[in-house]
Amino acid sequence: MAVQASQAADTPPSPWLTVVRAVVLLTAGISVLLTAFAWPSVRSSVHDVPIAVAGPATAVEQISTALGQRLPGGFEIIEVAGTAAAERLIRDRQVYGAIDVSSGTPQVIMASAAGAAVAQTLQSLATALNQAQTQGTGTAIAVRDLVALPADDPRGAGLAAGALPLVMGGLLAPLLLTRLVRGTARRVTGALTFAITGGLAAAAILQFWLGSLNGSYWANSGAIALTIAATSLSILGLESLLGVAGFGLGAVVMMLIGNPLSGAATAPEMLPGWSGVLGQLLPPGAGGQLLRSTAFFDGRGVTHSVVVLVAWLALGVVLCLAACLRVRGTATVAAGLPQAAASPASPTRPRPGDVVASESETPLSLR
Repeated sequence: MAVQASQAADTPPSPWLTVVRAVVLLTAGISVLLTAFAWPSVRSSVHDVPIAVAGPATAVEQISTALGQRLPGGFEIIEVAGTAAAERLIRDRQVYGAIDVSSGTPQVIMASAAGAAVAQTLQSLATALNQAQTQGTGTAIAVRDLVALPADDPRGAGLAAGALPLVMGGLLAPLLLTRLVRGTARRVTGALTFAITGGLAAAAILQFWLGSLNGSYWANSGAIALTIAATSLSILGLESLLGVAGFGLGAVVMMLIGNPLSGAATAPEMLPGWSGVLGQLLPPGAGGQLLRSTAFFDGRGVTHSVVVLVAWLALGVVLCLAACLRVRGTATVAAGLPQAAASPASPTRPRPGDVVASESETPLSLR
């Protein structure tokens, strides 16, 4: 203990320049974190949200004009003939809702399960249209929720809050596996097994305890498992190939880019600029949309999400194989080196007739 105290006392304090560098690095870090998580939420707004308008061409044109005046650039209008066509687009996840004036009673059809924020926008839109109708002679517009959220979680809070834990689970798997398990095949097997067990556990919590999910439990478990597998395998592959830098790169992509841009709390179309499109190309965003489809829309509209997740999973497997082949190639090259180059030269025994100098005859400079 005295020796350690003496060594601590003898160690000089760090230069003030090191303190300055640490403060600058911490300031930059908190700025990046705040920007990554706050910017999408603060700049979130309705723009290019696809909705259907059902009715005669004249009525559709009038409604489109009114929507453009109230929320310029807020909606992408898809014209349909009647109520059935509008409902089909909603159930297929091609639109978030519809304004139906094809029958005698005008109505706004929404799907809160597709995105609570968009549903609230359509609800407020119906209120505004009702006020306009009240001032005139028109009929009041009714509101109907075609695909509603569960009664136990009418705001979709569990689904929105569950996005971050799933990303963190995908980060935790490669972090622990690379430190506790040796061998690429065993690590990949461990990540895939964890994805299955984690998907079963997370779906059970969200569906049976919190009541945030409907639909088939097994389909929901599969959606969550595929999301975890795509996240953990891609990061595991980067870590296998690049080491700690690969893990850091994967964590930045998934946590600081993928999670804030997933659109889980609102909708991808409500995120600013191109960020919503980018978010759907990363596992957190694709996984969130896949889970909504399996839980509330009978699996409709899953093609894009499944393709994205499978691509990330395959990328992780390829990176793991590349790292494994690189290690084997290095070992093969090392094994093929000459024995003299691979190990230090061993002393040779003198042969008969060789003159061996004694220690006393060895020059002083060689002793």
